[in-house]
Amino acid sequence: MDMSDVTDFLHATARSVGAEVTSTWFYFQLGLILAATGIAFASGAAIRSRIDMTSLAMGWPAPLRLLVRVLAGNAPTAVFAVQMILARVVMRVSTWPSRSYLLAVGAKLALAWLIIRVVTSVIRNPFIVRLVSLSAWLVAALSIIGQLDPTIDALDSVAIVLGGLRLTPLLLIKLGVLLVVALWLSNIASNFAESRITRSSDLTPSIQVLLVKMIRLALMIFAVAMVMGAVGINLSALAIFSGAAGVGIGFGLQKIVANFISGIILLADKSVKPGDLVTIGDSSGRISAMKTRYISVAAGDGREFLIPNEDLVTQKVTNWTYTDKNTLVKVNFGTNYEADPRLVCRLAIEIAAAAPRALKDKPPNCILVEFTEAGMRFSLTFWISDPDGMDNVKSDVMLSLWETFKREGIRVPYPVREIRIRGGALPVETTVEVSN
Repeated sequence: MDMSDVTDFLHATARSVGAEVTSTWFYFQLGLILAATGIAFASGAAIRSRIDMTSLAMGWPAPLRLLVRVLAGNAPTAVFAVQMILARVVMRVSTWPSRSYLLAVGAKLALAWLIIRVVTSVIRNPFIVRLVSLSAWLVAALSIIGQLDPTIDALDSVAIVLGGLRLTPLLLIKLGVLLVVALWLSNIASNFAESRITRSSDLTPSIQVLLVKMIRLALMIFAVAMVMGAVGINLSALAIFSGAAGVGIGFGLQKIVANFISGIILLADKSVKPGDLVTIGDSSGRISAMKTRYISVAAGDGREFLIPNEDLVTQKVTNWTYTDKNTLVKVNFGTNYEADPRLVCRLAIEIAAAAPRALKDKPPNCILVEFTEAGMRFSLTFWISDPDGMDNVKSDVMLSLWETFKREGIRVPYPVREIRIRGGALPVETTVEVSN
């Protein structure tokens, strides 16, 4: 389509519109459409106020329940479509069919919107629903008024050639639509695969996450390749963009790529996995999720630390549950010199052994560590089966030590400073203030 064809098309459209606008029947149809619009909005508001959407069609088959709820949610459109169909029938019986053309267009547009809303109701993402609904309705509208083919030709007439690739607005629209559909289908397939993999008890959590990530990546690559081939883009024509992508990775995307590769390494070597209790720098908690770019560490107090995968590869990581969940708890305490150190150690061992979470096959141990100015220092160690709640266990043991020492007359040292004055009392200066 060259410029002359576009000019002829615009002139023909203008003449057709002008002839239609100058007709009395045009304004009669327009009045019917406006009246039907007002009635539709009023009827829709009345219907929605009297219907509970949550209990509507409860117990019906799922497809029929979905259809009824979509129609109830789009009640104004449904009422408008019914009015347009009835008005169209009356006009065709009473006068020439050409005098009810706008009514037919309005009815078809309303029915097209209802059908699109029913089809897109299976999509859960509201943004995707709006995007798909508006795009599909625009295509339907152009087809209804007979302007779809001219619009397609116009979109395909403007092109930019990059190497061996011819880019047109029509090609970009097709590419975008097919990519959305293909990625949506790949997401559904990957979610299904993830649900099957996570239910497998034969796979470790790290292997499960690794398989899910590889399946998602493979499906996305396959979807993009299929869409490229479907719209007629030769992948070899994209070689010009591979150099730009490499430069982009080298300058701006190295961190993203490093985190992605680090995530694959972490999943492959199983150094950390979902459920592990880790300490990374000042952040401690249990790994709740491993993503492509980061891991999520739940601190237990409502906070979640999002730590880049690269940090787990390059920094020191303490994994409390890497090979063994058994954890050594260490309690340091002190007593004064009047206490019997052997009795103190025996009492501390008995208290630790009586702790509910202490392991019975690994007996506690208590040793005298140091003689200090304030008193003797001891170290009590015992094992628990899981590091979760280690601070609570330590607190319970220390409270029991305090109660036992108080009962046995063993005192815990605290700093005491004694001031001795030699050679009599210190002189005291007295100041007498004399006021006039």
